[in-house]
Amino acid sequence: MPTTETRTVLVGLSRAQLREWVVATLGEPAYRGTQLAQWIYAKAVTEFSAMTDLPAALRTRLNECALVSPNAISATQRSKDGTVKCLLRLADGNEVECVLLPYDDRVSVCLSTQVGCAMGCRFCATAQGGYTRNLTAGEIVDQLLHLQRLSERRITHVVLMGMGEPLLNLENALDALRLMHDELGIGYRRMTVSTVGIVPKIYALAAQNLPITLAVSLHAPDDETRAKIMPVNRKWGVDVLIQAARDYFEATKRRITFEYLLLRGVNDTPEHAQQLAAKLRGVPCLVNLIPFNYVPTPDGFQRPEAARVRRFRAILEAAGIETTQRVERGHDIDAACGQLRGKHLGKPIPQVVQVRG
Repeated sequence: MPTTETRTVLVGLSRAQLREWVVATLGEPAYRGTQLAQWIYAKAVTEFSAMTDLPAALRTRLNECALVSPNAISATQRSKDGTVKCLLRLADGNEVECVLLPYDDRVSVCLSTQVGCAMGCRFCATAQGGYTRNLTAGEIVDQLLHLQRLSERRITHVVLMGMGEPLLNLENALDALRLMHDELGIGYRRMTVSTVGIVPKIYALAAQNLPITLAVSLHAPDDETRAKIMPVNRKWGVDVLIQAARDYFEATKRRITFEYLLLRGVNDTPEHAQQLAAKLRGVPCLVNLIPFNYVPTPDGFQRPEAARVRRFRAILEAAGIETTQRVERGHDIDAACGQLRGKHLGKPIPQVVQVRG
């Protein structure tokens, strides 16, 4: 079990594990572990003193040998549209981002699964900072609990689309999702796992037989274009990735979401749209178009004009591909993943450098 200093960290432990812990460590009846799980997860309480159905003597002992979470919010940004972006400082001093996204019909959260990311996507703010480590299941769930304390409404949807590649931390990510399902009552059908396309792990996720939505960051219809902006494509090309997505649907019966970031002049031409439509023909999917949310990048990527976006979408829809455009949130704050962390650490994303010959 995770410990900090000499105290046991409880967030991340399942109800069964908490029941075992209170018996083995405190000599208390197992049902006290069930009560702890209710307070930690369903009620998002962090202080043992507030757990009023526990005896006072037990609360004192808990304070001496345990803590709910060693993590704390170190920075918060609030958008006019209700979006709240937080930086969570972990016990080892690392920081990760998480976002609260309230909508009229739901409250969603976007959570990180790694400190940094090793995938090196050329358009991504997180990638500029490199990779440090995987998050534990407790650190992933704890992001949601911190955001719940900031929300007047219950969180209903979870997206693993923050910092990091979730499928490269699959075991911990799945443990976190199971905790959210079992202890917070969030259905698997309301969970989405994003990936840049780690093909063997897509099959591993499918083998779990859980109705989780898979969101594939595709961003190009051909290997040449995609490899330039996403190094992972050099290992698993577009055709192999789309086949894995098709197989994921067959295993789970969950329609695939293909995320497609539109970069002006890079992957947003009518030819790209036509190629994409041809590749996805017959795949049960939704294409989510995302006009680039500008951050400085080494390649100087630019956001396409609205007319280019409309033209791209029209070509897909004419080919029978269901297409949406992401509802953009948090434009007045550091909305792009990795921006807030970089600013807070004093490591802004590097500006484009023009090299003169």
